[in-house]
Amino acid sequence: MAGVRRTKRKDGTYHENWKFWYIDCEEKRRWGTGTPSKKDTLQIARKLEAEHNDIRMGLAPRPCETSKVHAYGDVKDDYLDWGRLQGGRNGRPWGAKHEANRVRHLAWWGQELKLNNLDNLNDCLPNVEKLLQKLKQLGRTNKTLSNYAESLNAFCIWCVERGYMKANPLQHLKAVNTDPESVRRAITPDEFARLIEHASAERALLYTVAAVTGLRAGELSALTPSNLDVGGCGLILDPAWTKNRKPGFQPLPSRLMETLAGLAEFKSHDEPLLHVDTHPSRSMDIDLANAGIPKQTAEGKLDFHALRTAFATFLVESGATIKETQTLMRHADPRITMNVYARNRDTRLAEITETVSENLKLEKKCAIYVQRKKEADDRKPLTPVDATNYGTQKMVEAAGIEPASESVSLQISTCIVRPLGFAAVGRVGLATLGR
Repeated sequence: MAGVRRTKRKDGTYHENWKFWYIDCEEKRRWGTGTPSKKDTLQIARKLEAEHNDIRMGLAPRPCETSKVHAYGDVKDDYLDWGRLQGGRNGRPWGAKHEANRVRHLAWWGQELKLNNLDNLNDCLPNVEKLLQKLKQLGRTNKTLSNYAESLNAFCIWCVERGYMKANPLQHLKAVNTDPESVRRAITPDEFARLIEHASAERALLYTVAAVTGLRAGELSALTPSNLDVGGCGLILDPAWTKNRKPGFQPLPSRLMETLAGLAEFKSHDEPLLHVDTHPSRSMDIDLANAGIPKQTAEGKLDFHALRTAFATFLVESGATIKETQTLMRHADPRITMNVYARNRDTRLAEITETVSENLKLEKKCAIYVQRKKEADDRKPLTPVDATNYGTQKMVEAAGIEPASESVSLQISTCIVRPLGFAAVGRVGLATLGR
């Protein structure tokens, strides 16, 4: 008897889509992923069980036989049509980039594996692993390799769930390590001020919005005047183009909202709000060079996506809690927020160490030690030292350490207000930005 159930994530929340199970033609229980609708998922399970029941009774050919008569191209097109309709999160369509990757990857696999029909996928695991090694030799990153493998694996799972294939030939394929091969660093407030001073007005505004919202390049390019919530002082995020496929709201500093609202007056309702280059990191490389900011340091590299890293770091340095930082970054898992995006600065660590020292009253002890050591080195008689004489002295002057930042608004707004001149930007200036 077919059925459905709801599964939980590691954090205790439920997955959006229901899981279903059914009895296949060999009287084994099979599991699959359905839709957010319990009723629709149950219908899928019952339909599959009915089809396998017909196979068991001899009224229909077995899956291993049907795979030989189903062309790979035809089934692939059915899979792509399904994805365009409800293959994304929460039963929504795939995103444009995700769809483009699926189309390209499956076409590549079909050509490299010489897939005429689904039967050619049987025992394909060794060939798949060799082709992934070939991609690596061509200089592709591990993330790219993972995307290629995930596309073919997802297609095979979909075929099994719908009875096109008896089993997934890639079920024993090990995941490719996708740890970042290059580390991004968080731009400092001083560097950010120099960056927007040497950028054009359009790019300066783009960098500013990215640094105070953490929005990705694709999300920034999708913004229109209709996404502005002037009353709520923020951006309304559309699930059609957000990475997590969920609606959301991203707060904005009030001065930046005034600038964007003024700019929106010169644009149509569905016109892009910001100008985003096809390759924003390339444009940013030019501005970094003009500003004298190194792209690569020991802490990591700077590119456009590093502004999202900077946003997470600014939030942490401003005193935001882990939950607040996770929410503003729109991450489902706080470990991604803290372990992948947020950064520690050496200057901040030094400040924290000094604060711990002051709280433990180590300054008096250090002063006594330095004085006694000096007396011993001078071979003078060691005399009692009154600690009160050195209570306000420090062993080493903490030179070159930045003062602790008070808030992310202070850090970022101090950088962006002066170069962009929010207070002085009138409609003439906004018209210039609009052009």
